[in-house]
Amino acid sequence: MDRRTFIKLTGAAAAGWIPSGLRFSSPGPEARRPNVLFIGADDMRPELGCYGSDLVKSPNIDQLARQGLVFTHAYCQEAMCNPARSSLLTGMRPDSLRLFDLETHFRKIHPDLITLPQLFKNSGYESVGIGKIFHGTLPDPISWSRPEPEVPVPYHYLSSETRARQREREAAARRHGYSEAWIDAYLRGPATEACDAADNQYWDGAAADVAVLTLAELRAKQPFFLAIGFSKPHLPFVAPKRYWDLYKREDIPLAKNNFLPKGAPLFAINNLTELACYEDLVQIPNPAEGSLSEAQARLLKHGYYACISYVDAQIGRVLDALDRLGLRENTIVVLWSDHGWKLGEHGSWGKQTNYEIDNRCVLIISTPGQRQRGESVAALVEQVDLFPTLCELAGLELPASLEGTSMVPLFQNPSRPWKTAAFGQFARGFTYRFMGRSMQTDRYRYVEWHDWVDGRLVAAELYDHETDPLENVNIADAPGREELVRQLSRQLRAGWRAARPR
Repeated sequence: MDRRTFIKLTGAAAAGWIPSGLRFSSPGPEARRPNVLFIGADDMRPELGCYGSDLVKSPNIDQLARQGLVFTHAYCQEAMCNPARSSLLTGMRPDSLRLFDLETHFRKIHPDLITLPQLFKNSGYESVGIGKIFHGTLPDPISWSRPEPEVPVPYHYLSSETRARQREREAAARRHGYSEAWIDAYLRGPATEACDAADNQYWDGAAADVAVLTLAELRAKQPFFLAIGFSKPHLPFVAPKRYWDLYKREDIPLAKNNFLPKGAPLFAINNLTELACYEDLVQIPNPAEGSLSEAQARLLKHGYYACISYVDAQIGRVLDALDRLGLRENTIVVLWSDHGWKLGEHGSWGKQTNYEIDNRCVLIISTPGQRQRGESVAALVEQVDLFPTLCELAGLELPASLEGTSMVPLFQNPSRPWKTAAFGQFARGFTYRFMGRSMQTDRYRYVEWHDWVDGRLVAAELYDHETDPLENVNIADAPGREELVRQLSRQLRAGWRAARPR
């Protein structure tokens, strides 16, 4: 389905794309400083048309990809919202931030850090945030030039029956002494919803409305750094019915590897807590004990894809406004997701592991005057690289705290030699006792698990993407792999500094 047909079917904004024809050059002191449109999507794995999917309908993102570069091997530093976003927005890795959970604000540990939007604010930009940029319950007002605008609709459910039932359940939980934090974390409504409604009756559509109005205002306040954080395709999978109608549930394939990786430690995979807090999925089994039913799995995948198409339409509305306002030619556009998401792979759902499916994320960048457009970049890049990249593109001085590498050389030569590895981590096991540190090379994913108490090596995982791209068999203990494991272990311990491009 092309973009014009998609717009006709979904009611999205009309087409009007104006690709830039300028040549790329780093801005000098006399140049007009570029704006930045910084678009985030929550839990979006790189399963889009521009990433090779024949099933997922994402025409607006695909159009952006044709105007910029698609980074096909972009990785987060920890596959969980708060650590991933904190790393991306501070340019520091989880070990340096000492941040590994959903509850800790990075400023509790590093009160004086300068974030990416804060640096732009301090450099004379009007810095505005809409929606989920930092982790939703841990905002950072100092990063913005003004208070974040309110999105005037409920965050999740539209159905009045669902919302009334939620209020009743929450009231009952309070009467029984459950805390507000417990209620927020574990007492959710249904995992899916598909009301016959306008886009802006759901939260992401209303957020796009706010973003379009804000862009019109910022036209007179350039340069600006406008960050828009969409909530989808994060659970619950709620979107207007017409986006569900783009897919036939019976045609959606289920995961080919709905089983635990052979030879992997059981603690390496996440449980299904992220699903089990939803009222229609409270009885689902743990991945070691079984899987969802086929009907449940198809419903969830259908909802996930519907939410991708829904948020794609909202991204298209914002980009169309950028064009109508004449801002595209001087605006850097970045689309990123905080991490990936499992849709039944490894017998599990959600994120929060060290596997490829959780750590690989969406990253598309379009810059004014870009020489290379519509190309896929296979180089290994990391979310911590975004901070120095945007600084260099805008001509801003880089803070000394940054632990990423500017990707600007890849804009000039996408096939040039680059990093030898990307690094991530996630703690698992009993009360998260074991820290797993992962490394992705051009061929292998290698993970070492160490006990946080005594530092001993507990387990290792090795997956050969040349022969096992889905990471189904751990070969770390396979005969004949001993020297390879030693070599990768040394490379992992050498860390990100040793992996930087020369």
